[in-house]
Amino acid sequence: MTESVFETRKLSEIYDEVREVYLSDNRPWILGFSGGKDSTCMVQLVWNAISDLPENQRQKKIYIISSDTLVESPKIVEQITDTLSKMEKAAKEQNLPISTNLVRPEIKDSFWVCLLGLGYPAPSNNFRWCTDRLKIRNADRFITEKVSEYGEAIVVLGTRKDESANRKQSMLTYEIENSYLSRHSSFAQTFVYPPLRDFITQDVWNYLLQNKNPWGTNNRDLLALYQNADAAECPLVIDTSSASCGNSRFGCWVCTVVDKDKSMENLIDSGEDWMQPLLELRQDLKDTQDPEKKLEIRDFKRRDGKVMFFTDGTEKITPGPYKIEFRKEFLKKLLEAQNKVRKDGPDPKMSLILEDEIKKIQQIWRVEQGDWQNSVYAIYREITGVDLSEKQKEDLGGFTEVEQNILDEICEKNDVPKLLVSKLLHAEFDSQGMTQHSKIYPKLGKILSEEWRTYDEIETIKEELKEKKKKKKQNEQFSRETN
Repeated sequence: MTESVFETRKLSEIYDEVREVYLSDNRPWILGFSGGKDSTCMVQLVWNAISDLPENQRQKKIYIISSDTLVESPKIVEQITDTLSKMEKAAKEQNLPISTNLVRPEIKDSFWVCLLGLGYPAPSNNFRWCTDRLKIRNADRFITEKVSEYGEAIVVLGTRKDESANRKQSMLTYEIENSYLSRHSSFAQTFVYPPLRDFITQDVWNYLLQNKNPWGTNNRDLLALYQNADAAECPLVIDTSSASCGNSRFGCWVCTVVDKDKSMENLIDSGEDWMQPLLELRQDLKDTQDPEKKLEIRDFKRRDGKVMFFTDGTEKITPGPYKIEFRKEFLKKLLEAQNKVRKDGPDPKMSLILEDEIKKIQQIWRVEQGDWQNSVYAIYREITGVDLSEKQKEDLGGFTEVEQNILDEICEKNDVPKLLVSKLLHAEFDSQGMTQHSKIYPKLGKILSEEWRTYDEIETIKEELKEKKKKKKQNEQFSRETN
């Protein structure tokens, strides 16, 4: 068993170290706060250390950032929002150079826009697209802004070598010799400071429970949340080397990387019955990863229009994005769940999906799926009773249901894929006003190069790909022989 850090160091010595690093330069500090025990311990440690400095030495800015992925566990969102508010107020009262910032993904990168709009499959260990879009990019944007403003910055994290062997190795890899700082894995002008690096789990809890929280929350409430959820926290993720969430977890309620969301199950068992619709939705997403279901609910083509096959000799199709029919049905389920949690939960205005996300999904469906009927708005109106199309007056693409009906008739008569013509028309529409109309040709070429045959013609597609590979090999062999 790893020994406690307090076996070899006094708390006063750790405070001295924090103050030494803080006073050593003018680089601002960016503290990653996730609301879990480690990040809470880290922020409290820094807060208490800096508070003991004379006011004239507390000049360097400290930015506390938290990430809201927009699909966080509602209990965690509630806790973090409340905590950041208390931190902001306490920092002003105590005359500390601390400000709080809640960073969110851009709408185009949000979970529901990617999953329902673009059709991305539920995240898995093999395709964990969510971490970059929902977490890393948000933190990176904030860090980049501060580096641009100050030249360099120091990111302070609650990471510990005791968390796992992988975490320990990652921290050791980026350590700078004879320095408390480590290199940032992505930004040359950014450094990382982990003041809890040698803490074990018991050290974290001992510190939290034995030292008064400086912004006024009760750390025993955090302990109770852990006990009720039986959960491990999701840290603020700043790069791909950061550890992901464990099997029992706080974090995104939609997470399908883990087999079960034990934290949400335990919260429900503890009396949070209103979260049951979230658990059911998450399970519905998890079920889509069943190999036997994939081709039922996912397209046989990729988003770029290509058909891909496994290279293991089976010649099975590599499934593409979710079919539009599945996306429509899941959107209905999501909105129905939203109605339920608003009725039964603590917040009658709780949003599982934002109106801006609805708008973006509709835009994507019009362009990529030829959905001129505005199905997203129709579903939203059906389930919620709110007509978003009235709120969103801007033109979504210039085509209406009338044009759709005409297009359907013409395409059926001429045996041409409706979506093909729809995409060509959208490309033409988007190019209007260009000084050089010739720029449209690459767009048209890309659309026309997509696979427009049906699934029934899959064997023909296979044979064509085999023939292409055969010719490629022959050409390569001929090239070798002639050279």
